[in-house]
Amino acid sequence: MESTRQTRIAKQIQKDLSESIRSHNNSLAPGKMLTVTKVRITPDLGLAKVNISVFPSEDAEAVIAHLNLHIGLIRKELGTKMRHQLKKIPDLKFYLDDSLDYINNIDHLLND
Repeated sequence: MESTRQTRIAKQIQKDLSESIRSHNNSLAPGKMLTVTKVRITPDLGLAKVNISVFPSEDAEAVIAHLNLHIGLIRKELGTKMRHQLKKIPDLKFYLDDSLDYINNIDHLLND
């Protein structure tokens, strides 16, 4: 169970990461729409696990791998936005959120 502090920090990270990814979307994933769907943070506030939804979902794994290669740039920008809230910016790890594909698959199965 997450503490109140973890929840607040996770929501702030989600908000700030969304803005950063939106501003760098053309260089990070041209032609794709990226959405930060969930952020979970460890109790020691050292690691933030970020779920990203990619639309359209072709080559989504490659987009996540590209994001994981550019963690330094993204974390630095997150640090400038959150420098007054946290002493240490947590490490980031991006994961693919494929819930949209799952929903589309279920919808397709039900409609046929």
